Amino acid sequence: MTHAYRSHTCGQLRAPDTGGKTRLSGWVHRVRDHGGVLFIDLRDHYGLTQVVADPDSPAFKVAEALRSEWVVRIDGKVRARPAGTENPDLPTGMVEIFATAIEVLSQAAELPLPVFGDVEYPEDIRLKYRFLDLRRDRIHQNIMKRGAIIDSLRRRMKDQGFFEFQTPILTASSPEGARDFLVPSRMHPGQFYALPQAPQQFKQLIMMSGFDRYFQIAACFRDEDARADRSPGEFYQLDIEMSFVTQEDVFNAVEPVLRGVFEEFGGGLPVTQKFPHIAFRDAIRWYGSDKPDLRNPIKMQNVTEHFAGSGFKVFASMIAADAKAEVWAIPAPKGGSRAFCDRMNSWAQQQGQPGLGYIFWRDGEEGGAGPIAKNIGPERAEAIRVQLGLGVGDAAFFVAGQPGKFYKFAGEARNRAGEELNLTARDRFEFCWIVDFPMYEWNEDEKKVDFSHNPFSMPQGGLEALTGKDPLDILAYQYDIVCNGVELSSGAIRNHRPDIMKKAFEIAGYPEEVLLEKFGGMYRAFQYGAPPHGGIAPGVDRIVMLLCNEPNIREVVLFPMNQQAQDLLMGAPSEATPKQLRELHIRLNLPET
Repeated sequence: MTHAYRSHTCGQLRAPDTGGKTRLSGWVHRVRDHGGVLFIDLRDHYGLTQVVADPDSPAFKVAEALRSEWVVRIDGKVRARPAGTENPDLPTGMVEIFATAIEVLSQAAELPLPVFGDVEYPEDIRLKYRFLDLRRDRIHQNIMKRGAIIDSLRRRMKDQGFFEFQTPILTASSPEGARDFLVPSRMHPGQFYALPQAPQQFKQLIMMSGFDRYFQIAACFRDEDARADRSPGEFYQLDIEMSFVTQEDVFNAVEPVLRGVFEEFGGGLPVTQKFPHIAFRDAIRWYGSDKPDLRNPIKMQNVTEHFAGSGFKVFASMIAADAKAEVWAIPAPKGGSRAFCDRMNSWAQQQGQPGLGYIFWRDGEEGGAGPIAKNIGPERAEAIRVQLGLGVGDAAFFVAGQPGKFYKFAGEARNRAGEELNLTARDRFEFCWIVDFPMYEWNEDEKKVDFSHNPFSMPQGGLEALTGKDPLDILAYQYDIVCNGVELSSGAIRNHRPDIMKKAFEIAGYPEEVLLEKFGGMYRAFQYGAPPHGGIAPGVDRIVMLLCNEPNIREVVLFPMNQQAQDLLMGAPSEATPKQLRELHIRLNLPET
């Protein structure tokens, strides 16, 4: 008995099928009229097949009425395409179907955006009609690739002895660095669940329960603004935790998983084989960022000594007046022209900076050219050139002040120079670990010491460091993994001892009663024998974004929200009914408009 809708998919037929009969169902991708002969590209999830109907075909009358995105069933004969009309770029490109019958299964109204082609359309239209957007080949393939990447991550984790667990979605509020999404409880009036910002406490509790290697493709929820590499509302991560491990053990478990996935799906591009370890302080000093793009070879250097007491009074007086002031140089190989230096200076002014000082070296002016070179003299300019390893045809740019205030701009200038001078490689995946994050930072708004990264991390030096060192000098066993300037993940070796946890929170201004209130479950678990443990959680959405070479996370998520955290397709968020609010004992107190 013939199947009601298809004997083959639209991506299945090949030259050996010539001469046989077929039944296909799918969407009309496009219709072309070649002098009375109609060519219909029929599309389904699996591919595209060319269908032909001419005036001799019994299906011709129906074929004439077809429009884009109508869903049809087509019966016909498989035949070889005429010589010279084959399409080697299409898997079905050697054959075509001569239609003998066409049935319209459903019609499509006038389309708000085209499915054929890859035309850019406004975000609000794309998201409102996401089901049409997802029919477009590029987005469709991205989503399929996402599924394959997640399958690969799962397989690689299981091959290393990790077991997948599911943790609760309705849980308690926990300060993870962003706002929680709250869910009111009907059974407990006035009380709220929170959606997990991450399964952080649960995965640590799994280790304390005696399980050894946990992972999960975890849904995480944070009420924060959208960015190109971050969805508003929800995102997914490869959540990992391990018992009885050092930092190196975590690295050795995670590196082969990420390296393997990027080699499998990266289109043959080179992938870092042994991820370098870069201390947080060095990353800031060399790259102006804790998520450096190592495809850019530029490495900044401290050149304060060459400007101290020099004739360039702007920098010299700054260094003399402030012991914390430094001058950083951004080397720019092949940037040694006044035109390029002036472009960089103009760019800096557009960023709200006073400018970007520079020296460049050209034939006949080995002492350096430009106003700064003239002010500091050839000897100091030469010392800078030698320190930076530059030569004729190169340039250097300078940023001065307290590094804490200028390092981000310096990093942006480094990125800009790398792009403008085509120094930044496009055809590779460069990974690194950022390690030795500070445990604490100074919160200027509240005038107090605060956690800088993850409050559950083990301080380097343990209790002795917490009791004997300046909190701002304490480092933690915290680490990030970065690829091509994108932070994929944060992780840490956890603090598993209650005495260390109590002291760590006390330094950040959280007394024991707050610790019990906010983290009581985990704090209690620490009292009953907790193993040393650690983990990490690479972001799935960002991994897929890199492997699909997409600049925006929206292109690799099935049903994303817009920049205002609205789901335009389903109409969320929406108002609750009076009955729902009564059941939840909630009265609205809306701001005046």
